[in-house]
This record gives sequence, C-alpha cells and structure tokens, in this order.
Amino acid sequence: MEAKPWITLQLCPALPPLLRRRLLKRYGEAQAVIAAPGAELLEAGLTPAVLNWLRQPDPAVIAPCLDWLAGEGAHLVPFTDERFPPLLREIDDPPAALFVLGQIAALAEPQLAIVGSRAATPLGRSTAKDFSRALARRGLAIASGLAEGIDAAAHEAALDCGGITVGVCATGLDRIYPRRNKELARRIAAAGALISENPPGIELQQWMFPRRNRIISGMSAGVLVVEAAARSGARITARAAAEQGREVFAVPGSIHSPQSRGCHALIRAGAKLVERPGDVLEELPALLQIGSAEAPAQAAIEPVPGELPLVGGLLRQGPVGMDELVRQTGLDASELSAALARLEIEGRVHSLPGGRFQYGR
Repeated sequence: MEAKPWITLQLCPALPPLLRRRLLKRYGEAQAVIAAPGAELLEAGLTPAVLNWLRQPDPAVIAPCLDWLAGEGAHLVPFTDERFPPLLREIDDPPAALFVLGQIAALAEPQLAIVGSRAATPLGRSTAKDFSRALARRGLAIASGLAEGIDAAAHEAALDCGGITVGVCATGLDRIYPRRNKELARRIAAAGALISENPPGIELQQWMFPRRNRIISGMSAGVLVVEAAARSGARITARAAAEQGREVFAVPGSIHSPQSRGCHALIRAGAKLVERPGDVLEELPALLQIGSAEAPAQAAIEPVPGELPLVGGLLRQGPVGMDELVRQTGLDASELSAALARLEIEGRVHSLPGGRFQYGR
C-alpha cells in the first residue's frame, strides 16, 4: 500500500467527507480517485481547486506525514484495508485513512466506548474503572478519547487488567493532549493503539474534538456515558452514536450532582440506564460472538478476586445472607459489604430479595 495517495485524499482541503466516500465507493482506491479523468471528478462535485490539490498536493502537508510513518510503531490504515475498524467504515463520513501508533490488530477487536466528564468525581472515576475492567475481561476493547477524568480512568482500568484499549486522539499522533496523559498514551500504544484522522504537525483546534468524537462512537458497538454535564463532549459523542445507530448507555447519578445531568438527559431521551456491566453485555450478544472466543470461557471460571476465597465458595452453593457470610467467614460486615458491592458492579454477584447474595453472571 502506497501511503501518499491516501494521505492526499485524507488531507485534501475543502473535500467534503461525504463526497470523498462516494468517490472511494466508485473508484475503490485513493490512487484511482486521484488518477480518474478530471471531467468525471468535476462532474462528481469536485471544484477545480480541489482537483488541482489532489493532483499536486502541498509537500509541506504530505512530507511530515511520511516522515512520521518512518518511525517505530507508526502506521497508516486506509479505508479499504481489512484492518480498518469495521464499524467505522459504515458511518456516513469515515476517515479516508487513520494514523495509528501501536498495535493495528487492536482496531479489529469489538469496541465499547466509555466516555464522560473531564472534571470527574472520585465516584465517577471509580465507576468508569469498574465497568471498563469488567467489560475488558469479557473480550471488549475499550475505546475512549484520552481526555482527563472518565476517559483516562477507562483506559487505565483496561490496561491494568490486561485488556485492550484504543485512544482516539483529536491531535496528530506526534503530540499528546492533554500533556499529563503522556505516560498513559505510551501504555496504550504498547498494549493497544492510538489513532487519529489528523496528521502529525497540525495545530490543535476546537473543531477537532467533535470530529474525534464521531470516530469514538463510529468504531464502537455502543457508547457508555459515565458522568456528563448538561453540555459536554460526552453528550456529543452519545448524540453521534445515536445518529450512527449505535447503542447508548448511561450511568445514573445523584440528582444533586451537575455531573449527572447529562446522563439523566440521555436516559430521558432513550439511552439505556445501566447499573452494572451485565446491563451492557445484555445488549451486545452479537458483538461478543465476534470477540475473543476464549474471553467468556475464562471469565466463567475465574475465581472471586481479592482476599475473600471463602466468599466465592459460599456464594456458589446458593443464596447466602450477610449474617451467614459474616458467621462463616469471620470477616467484618463492612469489609464484606464493600467487596460484594464491587463484585456486583462487575456482574459476578447478584443481590436477591431478603438481603441475600448469589454468585453468577
């Protein structure tokens, strides 16, 4: 694959994304689009200036991209490449190509986006981590935007449990925004992938963020929003997801928290209210079938984590009340409550009427 034609098509100024997609559908490859008869391209809707740029692209735009691609772990994945995220190919305005840093194979994994407030509360970060960890263990790659707050928490949890995560960047991949997430970005590139439709060397501009968000949702089977203000980038991502026909999930919060208002608005608009990872998995059976065949089987026999080996055995025998768990394990009730709450969030323990608990998925 020759990179220059795809870079040219991706970065051509004033070429509408919808027209670009029609041209690719008609001609198949970037080079074929550029080499097509000028009269055909003008008739298809190109202006003379755009046609001239395609034929003679600005070297100052193309050269930095080619230089970046010579670096370690740097790739360009065009629209027609089988490794291009399959769901992203289906949206109305997909990128002609993606700049990728890291493991290209991560793009083909079934993706679930987790997004939310940059100004996340401690509870919001903890909730994002719990969902990300549980879903990554079930074979889903976690996609997010590398922002502070919920995004960073989701990426970190997926990495910490050995899962796959994809960071979708608004900037070119020669810089990291925000800078404080530089080490997180390094970890993502090592175990997953960083991607962007924007080239190295480009100056960060505000319009890049909503454009980035439609990639996050477009490559994912669903978008989970964990904390969002009434006006937020997470709600823009959720709106893009709905327009793209993706599932939208939202975690409810306190009616007194400004960071819950966006999630509550999404739920009123039709997003699915979720309280545990199992609520997400129930809506995505087809996605799990195309994921890792080993992940669900491994999760089914995975023991209860932590320092509570007796609890797992007791719960597997049938419903058990808190008093009985305290009596048989000798553990403190507050310690048991915290552990059971975490296991319930992960979907590994279910609470039953009468204050009883049972192990199960």
